[in-house]
Amino acid sequence: MNKILLLLLFSLPLWSITPDAIIKKVEHNIQSDSGYSKITMTVTTARGERTMKMESWNRGHEKSFIKVLYPKQDRGITFLKVDTTMWQYVPKIEKTIKIPSSMMMQSWMGSDFTNDDMAKESSIVEDYHAQISFEDAQKYTLTLLPKPDAAVVWGKIVLEVEKEHFIPLRAIYYDEDGLQQRILYYSDVKLYGDHYLPTVMTLIPQNKKSNKTVVKMEDVNFDVVIEDERFTKNALVRYSQ
Repeated sequence: MNKILLLLLFSLPLWSITPDAIIKKVEHNIQSDSGYSKITMTVTTARGERTMKMESWNRGHEKSFIKVLYPKQDRGITFLKVDTTMWQYVPKIEKTIKIPSSMMMQSWMGSDFTNDDMAKESSIVEDYHAQISFEDAQKYTLTLLPKPDAAVVWGKIVLEVEKEHFIPLRAIYYDEDGLQQRILYYSDVKLYGDHYLPTVMTLIPQNKKSNKTVVKMEDVNFDVVIEDERFTKNALVRYSQ
């Protein structure tokens, strides 16, 4: 065999990872078949700072249930998401509300997240074509473009992933015109079983420089048993107490 060809063959990596495999490893870190956590969300705007405390239950990314614990005036507000449909129960008016499509881009609980973020939380593998656009010794940078039939609002997402444990570091969101809209930072990684979970997420919108939403996850439990009743409309009222 030609010595130059032999040298080239042995200089190639023995294997290379695909973009979808990277994303699946990232999703394994941040999701499970079922999970529970307590959440503190701090919203900063030009007018000041507001803190909320919540409990969250989920089954994969298809079903989730959230209950507000604090502040007192919001205690007992509950949210249910099943697939891409979301409902809210407000104890003060004793009313269950289905979030209409016209409200999907509105702020969720006064934060920089939207109702669409909560209702359409989905698998990146299912909704986006991914390619590795940059790689160095520490991280992968993936460029994600929506599939033609995907019901997503972003024109592009650039995701940075730490190589050793496939931990998300930063996600940059662009609109359909290619304009940067927001940046989500992941930090404070903790190990839960075989899940390397960033327990702090900081979302900064690019069109409101004074705004920031910080989500901190505590008391995280993966693969817990959650009753079926938790993910029904009846649970909105039942578990609001």
